[in-house]
Amino acid sequence: MLNHRVDQITQDIIKRSQKSRSVYLNRIDNEIQEGPNRQVLGCSNLAHGVASCGKEEKASLLEQKSENIAIVSAYNDMLSAHEPYKTYPPLLKRALAIKGVNSQFAGGVPAMCDGITQSQRGMELSLFSRDTIAMSTAIALSHNMFDGGLYLGVCDKIVPGLLIGALHFGHLPAVFVPAGPMPSGIPNDMKAKVRQAYAQGKVDKASMLSTEADSYHSPGTCTFYGTANSNQMLMEIMGLHLPGSSFVQTNTPLRDALTQRAAEQLLQLTHQSKGFMPLGKMLDEKSFVNAIIGLLATGGSSNHTIHLIAMARAAGIILQWEDFDALSKVVPLLCKMYPNGSADVNHFHQAGGMGVVVGELLRAGLLHEDVQTIMGEGLNNYLNRPFLKGSELYFEESHTHSENLEVISSVENPFSDQGGLAILEGNVGQSVIKTSALTQEMMSIQAVARVFHTQEALTQAFENDELNMDFVAVVPYQGPSANGMPELHGLMKPLGVLQDRGFKVAVITDGRMSGASGKVPSAIHLTPEALKDGIIAKIQDGDMIRLNCHESLLELLVDEDVLAQREIQHPDLSKNYSLMGRELFSMMRSSCNGANEGACSFTLPGGEKC
Repeated sequence: MLNHRVDQITQDIIKRSQKSRSVYLNRIDNEIQEGPNRQVLGCSNLAHGVASCGKEEKASLLEQKSENIAIVSAYNDMLSAHEPYKTYPPLLKRALAIKGVNSQFAGGVPAMCDGITQSQRGMELSLFSRDTIAMSTAIALSHNMFDGGLYLGVCDKIVPGLLIGALHFGHLPAVFVPAGPMPSGIPNDMKAKVRQAYAQGKVDKASMLSTEADSYHSPGTCTFYGTANSNQMLMEIMGLHLPGSSFVQTNTPLRDALTQRAAEQLLQLTHQSKGFMPLGKMLDEKSFVNAIIGLLATGGSSNHTIHLIAMARAAGIILQWEDFDALSKVVPLLCKMYPNGSADVNHFHQAGGMGVVVGELLRAGLLHEDVQTIMGEGLNNYLNRPFLKGSELYFEESHTHSENLEVISSVENPFSDQGGLAILEGNVGQSVIKTSALTQEMMSIQAVARVFHTQEALTQAFENDELNMDFVAVVPYQGPSANGMPELHGLMKPLGVLQDRGFKVAVITDGRMSGASGKVPSAIHLTPEALKDGIIAKIQDGDMIRLNCHESLLELLVDEDVLAQREIQHPDLSKNYSLMGRELFSMMRSSCNGANEGACSFTLPGGEKC
C-alpha cells in the first residue's frame, strides 16, 4: 500500500500543476500525427531529409514504410563518460536495421565536464549548458523526420538538458541509453585524504596528480556518486533506461547488448506499434515523485534540487523544494556511496544495485508502482537485472536483498530514517543542504560569519592561517544571475582540513556545490540570491549565524532594525561577464529565475516564467 504522505504530496503536485500540465498534454495531442510525422513534409523538404541515405533506406523513408529513429548524442572523446558513445550509433543503427527500421544521427549536443572546470572560469558556463543542450536537442529534432528518439548522455547537465529538450518533443517516444561507469580506481577515501594533505602542503603536486590519474583512469563515468551517476539512477527509476542497465560497466559485451536492446525497446513504443507511448505522457507527476524519492534514498546529488524542477516544468509539472523536504521526512537513506561512504557505484551495482533499491522502496510503499515506463506499465519491471547467456541478452529477477549491507541497507535498518537532503529556511532565505554525509555533530552550528566573495579569497585566508576558528563561510554573488551559479568545490579542501583540526565550520552560499561534496555542512542554492538583493548580501564579518538541520533553520542573528539599516552595495561583477565565452551567456544570466524554480531561462507551458 502506498505511503499516505507520499500519496498526499503527489496529489498536491498534481493539483498545483493542473493548468500547465493540461496545456502541455494538449500540445502533445495536437502534434501526434496519424502515421509518421514526416508525411506532413513537402516533397522538397523530404528530399533534403533523405538525400544522404543509401538506396534502400531512401526508398523506405520516401514510401513511409517504417519508423525513422533519431539518435541524439553527447559524444566527445575528451570526456571519459562520453567517449564510449563513439561506437553507439553504429550499434544502434545495426540493431534497428535488422528490424527493418531506419535511423539517422539527428544531432550532437555539447557536453562539458565539471571535473575539468572546477574552480575555473569555464565552470560559470556549466549550469547554463543544461539549457543550451536542451535547445540543441530541439534543433536536432526540429526537422520533423522522426518517430522516436534515442538519447545518449551521462553527466551533470547533459542528461537534464537532453530530457528537457526531449520533453519539448513529448509527442515522440524516447529511450535514454547509458554508457556505464569505468572500473574502480584508487579508493575514494584514500583520494580524499591525499587531497586534504595536498591542501596543507604535505603532498607535492606530482603525487597529487598521480592520485587523481589513478582515480579517473579510463573511459566510462567517474565512479563516485555525484551528479552524473545520480542522473543514471534517475533515468532508471523514472523508467527511461532498461532495467538494471545504468551501472553496467562500459566497453563490455553486456553493455553492448544492452545498447542494442535499447534501440529494439524503443520500437515497442512508436506510433506504428501497439504500445504507442509518447515521452510526455509516459512521464507524469508520479514519475517525478519517484525520481525525488530515488534521489533521497540513495543520497544523490544536491544539484538535482535544481535540475528535477527544471525537467518537470518542461512537462508542465510544478515541483517545489518543499516537496523534496516533505518526502525526505518519510524516505529513509538506504545507500552509502562516496561522498557519504567509501564505496563507489561499482560496489553499489555488485550489491544488487537499482533492483534492490526499487524493491525495498516498493515493498515499503514508498514508490508509485503504477507508472508508465519504456518496459510498459508498472515499476515492477525494474526488479529485474540483465545478463548474457552466450551472446543472448536476458532479464531475470534481481537480488531481493542487498549483497553488501555496508553499501545498500534495508528499509527496516536504514543508514538514516530520513533522506539525504533538507531545506533550510529563515530570515536569510531558503536553501538546500545535503545531509547524507554529515555527522550528527555537524548537523547544527552557531558561529560567526566570515564573508568571501570568491573561493580564492577563502583559500588565501586559509593559507594565511586566518581561519583557525569556528566560523560560517558566507560566499555571496555566486547565484545564476551573478555569475552562472558555479559549483564551489574549491571550498571543500581547506574547510575539510579545518574540520579535521577540530573546528566547526559551515558554508552559506547562493552558488552550487559539487555532487561529490558533503562532509562540510553547506547551505547552498540560497534564494533570493545576493544580486537580487537577497539578505545574504547584507551579512558582514562577525555576524552570528545559526544553521540547524534538525530544526530546518538558517538564521542571521542580527536585530531586524540593524539589518534594515544596512544598505546593499553590490560589488563590481564586470569581470564575471567576459572571457572563456561567458559573454555569450549574458542573456541567460539576465533572464533566468531562481534556483528554487530550476534556474531556468525558458517558460512553463502556458507562457508563465519557468
